[in-house]
Amino acid sequence: MFFHIKELQYEAKPDRPDPVFATKLQEILGGQFGEITVAVQYLFQGWATRKHDKYRDLLMDTGTEELAHIEMLATMIARLLENAPVTAQEEAAQNPVLAAIMGGMNPQYAIVSGLGALPVNSVGVPWNGGYTIASGNLLADFRANLTAESQGRLQAVRLYEQTNDRGVKDMLSFLIARDRMHQNQWLAAIKELEAQEGVIVPSTFPFEKEKKEVSHTFIALSEGEESSKGRWAKGPSIDSLSQFKYLSMPGAWGNKPVLSPAPPSLHNTPPSVK
Repeated sequence: MFFHIKELQYEAKPDRPDPVFATKLQEILGGQFGEITVAVQYLFQGWATRKHDKYRDLLMDTGTEELAHIEMLATMIARLLENAPVTAQEEAAQNPVLAAIMGGMNPQYAIVSGLGALPVNSVGVPWNGGYTIASGNLLADFRANLTAESQGRLQAVRLYEQTNDRGVKDMLSFLIARDRMHQNQWLAAIKELEAQEGVIVPSTFPFEKEKKEVSHTFIALSEGEESSKGRWAKGPSIDSLSQFKYLSMPGAWGNKPVLSPAPPSLHNTPPSVK
């Protein structure tokens, strides 16, 4: 169950209208690593968590906060569109392609949403549920969450550098700080789980069933041997089960594949054609 408090988690009020920057902000709202993605991702991970109350609460608490960030960004975008020059809106309505190219404003603000935020990224691609990851394996999911927060914070920092609006910078500063905390918390949870079950996901598959000869071998398939200088090419493996090995440009281990002819009803190329 969710309750909505009418006040924003943090203020989202620009100093002046800026429909072009409103379009840019759409990326951290409805992009692959935007607030919609992390909110939905954390909530679905939380709803599927079994018998781990502290991790379930971690996910539900953070997912709920991300809903608040969606509200903040949607409010900021709407306010950036308020009182914007009427000519920009009129041009978008009359000639949306030209306005989008020349003005940098998403014409759908004037045509579709009535000057409101949209569930799209900065170039108008609709948000996609396929952006989210919820596998049921907490370690795998927390690593995905760390990636999402890393990419999201990177984009927020880039946007911070692209505006001089003090109100926008203030809100972004808050989001950037929360992204720091979220990266920290996922790292802490990852380290905790790794200490309990190891670093490889999933930890429940027996090592004996793997083709162990290649379980810790780095296979170099690039010209030169620069990759041999990395930590992954020598020394103890990170999972502590073996030593890393480096194999340069190996031959093939399998045979040349030969496929049987397709059924005649499929009308593929006949076997006689070479």
